[in-house]
Amino acid sequence: MNLLQALAQALRIPELRKKLLFTVLLLLAFRILASISIPGASPTALQKLFGSNTLLGLLNLFSGNGLAKFTIVGLGLNPYINATIIMQLMTVVSVRLKELSKEGEIGRKRITRYTRWLTVPLAALQAFGFMALFTNPDVAILVNPSVTETLTIIITLTAGTIIAMWLGELITEYGVGNGVSLIIFTGIIAQLPGALFSYGSEGTQNIFHILEMAVIALIAAAGIIEVQQAQRKVPMQSAQRVLNPRTGMASAGGRRNFLPLRVNTAGVIPIIFAISIMAFPTIFANLFGSAGGPIGTIATWFRNNWQPNGGTVLLDFLYNAFEFVLILGFTYFYTAVVFDPNDVADNLKKSSTFIPGIRPGRQTAEYLGRVMSRITLAGALFLAGVTVLLPLATSFLTGVSTTQFLLGGTAILIVVGVALDTMKQIETQLLMRQYRGFIR
Repeated sequence: MNLLQALAQALRIPELRKKLLFTVLLLLAFRILASISIPGASPTALQKLFGSNTLLGLLNLFSGNGLAKFTIVGLGLNPYINATIIMQLMTVVSVRLKELSKEGEIGRKRITRYTRWLTVPLAALQAFGFMALFTNPDVAILVNPSVTETLTIIITLTAGTIIAMWLGELITEYGVGNGVSLIIFTGIIAQLPGALFSYGSEGTQNIFHILEMAVIALIAAAGIIEVQQAQRKVPMQSAQRVLNPRTGMASAGGRRNFLPLRVNTAGVIPIIFAISIMAFPTIFANLFGSAGGPIGTIATWFRNNWQPNGGTVLLDFLYNAFEFVLILGFTYFYTAVVFDPNDVADNLKKSSTFIPGIRPGRQTAEYLGRVMSRITLAGALFLAGVTVLLPLATSFLTGVSTTQFLLGGTAILIVVGVALDTMKQIETQLLMRQYRGFIR
């Protein structure tokens, strides 16, 4: 069943139809907020800045083009995503948070509350950083704003992030799919028509470039689907006695099953976190760009050169290599956060299930750890390749600068991943209602 078929069947069920309508209305509400610009900014200066800086263009991608238009939700959900990742990483460091994450629904709600609180200072800090950039004389997006105007804009951007976070949580709880992912998904899709028309209207050669990039995007999407759905099935056998319904006799043979281990367990989280880390030097450079002296010189150098294609060939190589290594490291780290071999081994042992040829307990945990490390390497290399190498390869094949890409590797990963997850959730909802119909 594809996405269109799942949607068509879901529309026939009143309960699912209400959820889909609720989701669409909230997504439209966010897109309306993303079209309300904060007064005082120069549109020409904004276009020049985001058209020349690949890293800022990537941050703008996650905001649904709200940052390039300086809208009230210009920060998008970046602070909330960063807060979520920080809290997930803290569950590994903090014993209290790790115990809290195992307390079921109550623990999850408390961690969610902490994430919301952490989002507010992160959003304010990021808003302050962009204000420092936009008021820089070299950029001249905002000219000599007063202290009151600066505080008002920072509060507005922070409130916009909180509203976007609230809409995302409402979609997750009462709608269909993951609200945060769907907001980013619709933001990326909403940019395509205008970008295609603007780029294609500049000349016939650009139309040919669009066709070339479309072919590359389709090939990349097919590869992403294969990797996202790829699994390593570890054989398992249950030692529990099974009752034969025909004879009424118990069989000691147990049941054979598989433990599916995803090749890309971490999803796109490592990419988002790596991009956030790569953006930190630019944010701090914005804060100290007008400081003067050696600090101001260093900050100006980072602002002009810390991007995938902004400096010399050596600097470009170092930037992309650092981002590649970051994605590899965060893929392994986040996989270790969401998949603990010791917990899985303990659960298998408690349910009298074992892997043939492997002793339960510590040896099972070590075996699962080795298997997960090998398949995670393949997933990490794929994520890093699509994010870092695919844009460079596309630029080499088409001759188009990476700053002009309509849909880069990161965007394709997010769009395909969110579409697959949403389709699976709709299919699950349909299956639940079919069973409910059978019970009735």
